[in-house]
Amino acid sequence: MDLLNKLTILADAAKYDAACTSSGLDRAARPGALGSATFAGCCHSFSADGRCVTLLKVLLTNRCVYDCAYCVNRRSSDVPRAAFTPRELCELTVGFYRRNYIEGLFLSSAVWESPDHTTERMIETLRLLRQEYRFWGYVHAKAIPGADPLLTRRLGELADRMSVNIELPSEQSLRTLAPSKTKASILAPMGQIRDGIVQSRAELARSRHAPRFAPAGQSTQMIIGATPESDRHILTLTQALYDKYRLKRVFYSAYMPVSDSKLLPAPQNFKPPLLREHRLYQADWLLRYYHFRAEELLDEDAPDLSPLVDPKCAWALRHLEFFPVEVNRADYEALLRVPGVGVKSARRILTARRVGPLTFEGLKTLGVVLKRAQYFLTCSGRPMVGLKVREDGILRHLVALERPALVQEAPEQLSLFH
Repeated sequence: MDLLNKLTILADAAKYDAACTSSGLDRAARPGALGSATFAGCCHSFSADGRCVTLLKVLLTNRCVYDCAYCVNRRSSDVPRAAFTPRELCELTVGFYRRNYIEGLFLSSAVWESPDHTTERMIETLRLLRQEYRFWGYVHAKAIPGADPLLTRRLGELADRMSVNIELPSEQSLRTLAPSKTKASILAPMGQIRDGIVQSRAELARSRHAPRFAPAGQSTQMIIGATPESDRHILTLTQALYDKYRLKRVFYSAYMPVSDSKLLPAPQNFKPPLLREHRLYQADWLLRYYHFRAEELLDEDAPDLSPLVDPKCAWALRHLEFFPVEVNRADYEALLRVPGVGVKSARRILTARRVGPLTFEGLKTLGVVLKRAQYFLTCSGRPMVGLKVREDGILRHLVALERPALVQEAPEQLSLFH
């Protein structure tokens, strides 16, 4: 099989892997080497100076010994199979970089023969890329659960970021759809990567010449919508992963029908839960930057995120006793709870009010989204001029901002919070 056909098969097979949205790493170019890494560099997005920055996202091979029902590359799937040699993948990466097609590599793989064999091939690829081809650009590598810890360690010394896919939100779902995998085998390399990062940072503090291990951290990905877990279950798991394994990101991948297995939703009637995926990313943002906890966002009475409004607005509507917040006296934590107030605008408020009392016009110049925030704020004890919305009308106005057609087509859904 020629190289172009391999690239077509293995790049397409990698499309279900969520790539990192930010490199999280600053590394300048070196004399005699190719490439560099910038903190804003990311996959299919834009860096701070307006450049579109991309990664070559590809599998080393799609030949797999596992038969996970949800995976297009499962052993029983009737798809073309291919595998790169380490040198072929290095030549592609460097060739694409020289043509300015890419700025880094996202390398994953199916499990070929065994976890150890697969990891050894990935290590050889990155070793050639770093040492022989002198490629100094960003590299993200997927760790293979079940591989020897020493191999995982070596892979992390060659990559900038590592990830281990947790696959599904519960052990029960994993046993049902991926009987060859276990929760313990997936969490073990997460712990190894966490400990390796901590150890590496301690060594670097003593000597700047110490080897770096996954300096941009680790992430994971889970499939949502293929199994019956609630959003509350998913966010509780996410919170635990952030707390215990110090992950940079948890990615959520809406299930796309790739199998006619009776264990999965029927493809004929199934729509990928893209709005649910979007809401989970919004809630994840609240966990990481807004100091919310999973148990605050959802509970037994409300186990799923609202399709009508974003999670922050939904929380505010369920806790109207917390509002209004007085912007000239509220602390940082209280400001973060206000819909329409972001991390940057909250900090700007704290700085600006040292000079004098803030007004609603002043808040607008600070970046506050008044279309949302006006219902939850007061300035010097006064609400926004002309605001006459009753509590039972706030939801309608918030939904109208995000999904205006719903207000006209299905007004009965707007009673969900009342």
